[in-house]
Amino acid sequence: MDEERNTPMDTRTLGTTGPTVSALGLGLMGMSDLYGDADEVESIATIHAALDAGVTLLDTGDFYGMGHNELLLRDALRGRNRDDAVISVKFGALRDVDGGWNGVDVRPAAIKNFLAYSLRRLGTDHIDIYRPARLPGDVPVEDVVGTLAELVQAGHIRHIGLSEVSAETLRRAHAVHPIADLQIEYSLISRNPESDILPTARELGVGITAYGVLSRGLISGHWTARRDTGGTDFRSYLPRFSGANLDRNLALVDALRTIAEARGVTVAQIAIAWVLARGETIVPLVGARRRDRLTEALGATAVTLTDADLAAIEAAVPADAVAGSRYDEAQMALLDSERA
Repeated sequence: MDEERNTPMDTRTLGTTGPTVSALGLGLMGMSDLYGDADEVESIATIHAALDAGVTLLDTGDFYGMGHNELLLRDALRGRNRDDAVISVKFGALRDVDGGWNGVDVRPAAIKNFLAYSLRRLGTDHIDIYRPARLPGDVPVEDVVGTLAELVQAGHIRHIGLSEVSAETLRRAHAVHPIADLQIEYSLISRNPESDILPTARELGVGITAYGVLSRGLISGHWTARRDTGGTDFRSYLPRFSGANLDRNLALVDALRTIAEARGVTVAQIAIAWVLARGETIVPLVGARRRDRLTEALGATAVTLTDADLAAIEAAVPADAVAGSRYDEAQMALLDSERA
């Protein structure tokens, strides 16, 4: 495998107005929700290992485990310097006692309510980047960003982010107040942002935090057709993980594995390195729940892809080769980024 770096973690700045963060961020969702059972002790140890390795961007959501994820992060940061972490929080999704989903609320009063609870759970007086998880369309984006701008002025949040919005919505939002970054799914097999969203973000000076860079484990090199996801893992309901779609997608992973092995790296590392190579304005978020997976992901920062590597990767995993959509039909309908 390529020799690991002994130098500090590289950094990237989120757009022209956002914070400087580590070149890789850590997404915390799976430590509380949606990917089956997780070990709290190992989760906290993984967050500590990330911080010790120079990872500063920690991404959570107030609805991940209905507050559990924020409490977990608070516990992980206890005894640490708060300013060593750039905390990114998504808000707006509504849950019920059984973990079900009840839409999205981004009315001004609701935003202020969500923030108050997040600040208390996180044990902090400010959130570095605050963003609606989705924009349902019943509240104009100008009103949403206007409310967030008031919270910036008050000092409760430092920067405004967005998640899964179209290029047009991004323009409207940015006209109200500078947007630090847009969080959106972007990976070798999720290339939709390349047509309009990424160019618009670059034009406006908006950073990109790319989640799903391993497509929820599908292109990590660790997923198999025989894996039992269980009833608490939402991947069992995603089209890309089902039936013939899964078989076709794992064939893409096998093609990618050949390239990775030739470089002496893992499939996950080459997939993350590909996203890192898409530009200095993009910061990949990795969803490692264990220290060994985190170590593997961090190794991607030492992988420099040549033009020949990039051409081989494109040939092995063409932009339109994936089988199945990112979510089921109902969830896809909630994505402003996917609307025509």
